[in-house]
Amino acid sequence: MSERVIPLIDERQRKIGSHVPVIPAQLLNPDGLLADQRGRSLHDLRISVTDRCNFRCTYCMPKEVFDKDYPYLAHSDLLNFEEITRLAKIYIEHGVEKIRLTGGEPLLRKHVEKLIEMLAVLKTRSGKPLDLTLTTNGSLLRKKAQSLKDAGLSRLTVSLDGIDDHIFRQMNDVDFPVADVLDGIEAAREAGFENIKVNMVVKKNCNDQEIIPMASYFRNTGVTLRFIEFMDVGASNGWNMSEVVPSAEVIKKIHEVFPLTNIDPNYPGEVAERWRYVDGSGEVGVISSVTQAFCKDCSRARLSTEGKMYLCLFATEGHDLKALLREGRTDLEISNAIAQVWSHRVDRYSELRGSPELANKAKVEMSYIGG
Repeated sequence: MSERVIPLIDERQRKIGSHVPVIPAQLLNPDGLLADQRGRSLHDLRISVTDRCNFRCTYCMPKEVFDKDYPYLAHSDLLNFEEITRLAKIYIEHGVEKIRLTGGEPLLRKHVEKLIEMLAVLKTRSGKPLDLTLTTNGSLLRKKAQSLKDAGLSRLTVSLDGIDDHIFRQMNDVDFPVADVLDGIEAAREAGFENIKVNMVVKKNCNDQEIIPMASYFRNTGVTLRFIEFMDVGASNGWNMSEVVPSAEVIKKIHEVFPLTNIDPNYPGEVAERWRYVDGSGEVGVISSVTQAFCKDCSRARLSTEGKMYLCLFATEGHDLKALLREGRTDLEISNAIAQVWSHRVDRYSELRGSPELANKAKVEMSYIGG
């Protein structure tokens, strides 16, 4: 494992900008055609349901920052399930068709199955079922998989940064065994989940030796494995460009052992570049937000645990929707506030990474708004 140098900085102490969105004087009914300054539609919504996690992954919530004294949000500060569902309905009217529940670790949120039940009955503007998915570290999947499926969850993504038990325990930094996560994935399959994805964050000289073993393990399982470049999210993970393993290198390594062929994305703006094993044994993907920016097609908004809307994973400010909810604003007023925020959106951090205009700007933590 490489030496870590991690600044002891709490995202909230860095005073990430946040303000209550302005409600326009003229209120318009949503038409599902909302676009930002670059013509990007609003298609995906990622909702963080908790800022807590039972892992201390070094690239996300390192122990040096997220210790026993870390000031987690009070329960009263969190959006309740009714507020989350209300906002989801408003976002859907603007064109959202996919909602992903994240954290922290979303399965730590008490009775999260109830929230899933509430969201699962929602329909898109065209009347289709909502694509409702959840990202988890898998630690509670054996216990929760069947109830998640019964509640109406469409799909699951499991974060898993290595198949070797020693390396995985080092990565999660709480000595959690890889066998329990693999058992959780099996529990999800037993519960009836068919479209399961596994995400591996690749960090040079840390877990990059796990690329081939992970590919080998998940071939012929029906599980889609995706490799994510180590990203400069927030200020807590001690990010350094020298620790990034480019996706092109990942694909090259796999191709040398298990030949691959490139395939088309599932939909415009999909973040993962897709590859299929030539022998038909499955599919892998790579997410290249460092070496190959995909800002031009980004259609994702993010909603934090306490109801702040963020326009980018690397955002430097949030827009406080909870304040509008709790001061009694109508759905139409909140809808227009969201529309005004999105229509002014110009975010393209990955295209500008390293530029002077971004220098010294504090970014929101990934653990706060989800990956």
